[in-house]
Amino acid sequence: MLELVVAFAVGIILIGVLLKLLSLPLKLMWKFITNSVAGAVMLWVVSLFGVPIKINIISALVAGIFGLPGVIAVIVYAYL
Repeated sequence: MLELVVAFAVGIILIGVLLKLLSLPLKLMWKFITNSVAGAVMLWVVSLFGVPIKINIISALVAGIFGLPGVIAVIVYAYL
């Protein structure tokens, strides 16, 4: 009976560890997606002021990951 309880406890711990390891990449992917959307929105707002910016996935990722410095970098790149 003791072996059954120990095996059950080890199984529960392994399942918990496995779920924790699988949730980390999903959190990272979700962060990249939300940052990309936020970057695209920031670039869209800047383009409303007449800056000729092409909003694509790369510029949205740069603006989303780096924030305001990323938006400035995309604007500088648009004028090159």
